[in-house]
Amino acid sequence: MKQFFGMSQHGDLKEAVRGVSRPQFIMLLSNGDQFEAHVKELEALFPGVPSIGCIGMSYDTRVVEKGVGVIAFSEGVSAAANVLEEVSVMPVKYIDRLEQDVKSVNGTERDTVCIDFCTGNDACVLTTIYSVLKRRNISLVGGTGDAGKVSANGRVYEDAVVYGIIKNQNGRVKAYKENIYHQMQNHRFIASGTDKAKYILGTLNGRPARQVYQDILKISEQEITTQTFKNPFGKLNGDDTCIVSIKEVQGDALCCFRQVNDSDVLLLLELGDYRAIVKNTIGKIKHDFPNISAVFSVNCLFRYLLFTQEHYMQEYLNEMSVLGRHAGLVGYGEHYNNRFVNQSMTCVVFE
Repeated sequence: MKQFFGMSQHGDLKEAVRGVSRPQFIMLLSNGDQFEAHVKELEALFPGVPSIGCIGMSYDTRVVEKGVGVIAFSEGVSAAANVLEEVSVMPVKYIDRLEQDVKSVNGTERDTVCIDFCTGNDACVLTTIYSVLKRRNISLVGGTGDAGKVSANGRVYEDAVVYGIIKNQNGRVKAYKENIYHQMQNHRFIASGTDKAKYILGTLNGRPARQVYQDILKISEQEITTQTFKNPFGKLNGDDTCIVSIKEVQGDALCCFRQVNDSDVLLLLELGDYRAIVKNTIGKIKHDFPNISAVFSVNCLFRYLLFTQEHYMQEYLNEMSVLGRHAGLVGYGEHYNNRFVNQSMTCVVFE
């Protein structure tokens, strides 16, 4: 298979797709002002080609912040694209669509991946989607777009998740997740006073969450929303740790970017040696895949902001480019199989 990435920093879709030839699956990564027009234009340019899209920044060796990016797969791909609607209420209502698409592509664990773009309610969405994918052990990689809008096959949707089921006809696929954080000292908490619907974290070990966070890190209240770049929380999920970013302060509580429930065990995390961790991820991928056709990744907005702040973003993209054709999305939350995580990188590698 082949992966194409095209871009236009000023939002010219025709410029972004220049060089696309006989695509078999397309991802559109656009800006909020032009998204709906780009969705219609893309469908007119490539009628009937399975496509999904969202609002967000894209990248290969450069970042497209406000323009448009297009990722197209060709030469050895079978794909289907579709949508599950009403994700805030009952996404399972539309599950037949996903079941039929998986069946039509005849996906298997070895050669198939699901890529999704979501407008919200991610944890419920992933549980719903993975109830189908797990029957064939098909991996999932994806993320949340901006502004509550996504697209599939030339139509724009709100309160929805769009997905592509992509089968590599010429080799394997594998999903990866990269975490650049580890536990800080022995800080471990039991969450309480939570509001699942509003992602509120009220207390940690019986004390106000805001005060606990401030006291440990010795920071002001105003610094909390940027300190989370270096010190997010971690939610234990079996033998894995899902990162929980802080969105804002609400009184003595903290509002997060993912759901925390009463009695959840949380860790306080700290930033590790991200340069070494990235090199280790690249080394693992190269070991697993001596011959790589493409890498599609989703990097969290907070990772992008951290890497930019540390003057590492360009170096990071250059590092990833050694894998071959690498392109992706800057998301507002990352999806990895049935897990919704923050401040992470998830990717799928095609042989």
